[in-house]
Amino acid sequence: MAETEGRPVPAANRYVASQPFWDGAREGRLMLQMCLDTGRFQHPPHPLSVYTGSQNVEWRQVSGLGSIYAVTVVRMPGPGLAGRLPLIVATVELVEGVRLIANIIESVAESVRIGAAVELAWDHLGDGTPYPAFRTLAQGAADAQD
Repeated sequence: MAETEGRPVPAANRYVASQPFWDGAREGRLMLQMCLDTGRFQHPPHPLSVYTGSQNVEWRQVSGLGSIYAVTVVRMPGPGLAGRLPLIVATVELVEGVRLIANIIESVAESVRIGAAVELAWDHLGDGTPYPAFRTLAQGAADAQD
């Protein structure tokens, strides 16, 4: 990881083409790979389907809605965390069935629980690149999601 203005910035993945992910982020869209043989999403991106081993994968936009599958709260300072503590990090399970690790922003750490409904939000890396994060939904909005 490179560092820009004290905040870690992910380096480009040279193993698999991830440019559609970053292009989508700049447009406010969360793009993930889908295996066209199974109709299932996969993340992180791979050159082949993790389900079938075929190259029959393409990038598709996902809803950005989901729930917290697991969560932890970082309270110890580290590189790039100045002013960001406590930092809420969660495994989010999207309604499309795929899980990804992301920060939970605009939420109080003590109120974030497993099973809580979340929606896509955007954080920004040190160089200004939009990066997917999530925020918890109010209970009324969460009920409407079901």
